Amino acid sequence: MPTTSTAPTLDIDSPYALNDEQIARFRREGYIKLKNVLSAEVLAHYGSIITSEVHRLNTMHLPIEERDTYHKAFLQVGNIWTENETIKEFCWGQRLARIAAELLGVKGVRMYHDQALYKEPGGGVTPWHADQYYWPMSNANSVTAWIPLQATPMELGPLAFARGSHAFEAGRELGISDESEEKIGRSMKEQNYPLDESPFDLGEVSFHYGWTFHRAGRNTSDRPRAVMTIIYMDEDMRLIEPGTKSRELDREKFAPGIAVGEVMNSHMTPMIYPRGRSM
Repeated sequence: MPTTSTAPTLDIDSPYALNDEQIARFRREGYIKLKNVLSAEVLAHYGSIITSEVHRLNTMHLPIEERDTYHKAFLQVGNIWTENETIKEFCWGQRLARIAAELLGVKGVRMYHDQALYKEPGGGVTPWHADQYYWPMSNANSVTAWIPLQATPMELGPLAFARGSHAFEAGRELGISDESEEKIGRSMKEQNYPLDESPFDLGEVSFHYGWTFHRAGRNTSDRPRAVMTIIYMDEDMRLIEPGTKSRELDREKFAPGIAVGEVMNSHMTPMIYPRGRSM
């Protein structure tokens, strides 16, 4: 009989079964790591395309030793969904977005933006910081999905979280820098926030609030740490006065034409979950 081959199922839409305890833990601790969120086939398929686009779009070409602390931490390429239809398909997948909505306890989520973070061999630490320092958002209903495209053992520099730190406000005024690494790191120890710096299995994805403090270690291996991130926010998130240069840049990129106080419903912040609903 002739043999037939079946293409792998690339499931990025079916629901992931979250339970009440996991949701409560996320809200209590400020983050959660979930296993088997995405299959090896999904990661291989989309990961290869993401990597190709990172190489094509990357504008940082200085040797690592000539870069500042921020740029030693990773190659950073954002808004890839606007450059490639397959990556748009991945970023608009329902599985991750539904997890984000359920963790936040909101009716629906928009994508604030995507961002690939590739820590090169020899790449430096990612200093302590909270993502929402950069975002002109009106409340704390934002979450970053951190999606390793390979298993991420300690030598690759997995993301590490200060458990419960989303409730701590000191240090929120600091962007990624040597200063944030020193000051926030000291505060996390003084406040006795436990550190979770465990490795990531293949298919494991973490979700953390925009105000959860986190960092990552060096990449001491001879291969890159490939990570894709998708930032989600409450569908009703409103724009606040930016107040800083970083937030003003984000306003220009992600909230063009949106007035302070209005819902951030620009063409750059599409509704992702539930699919097909527009505001």
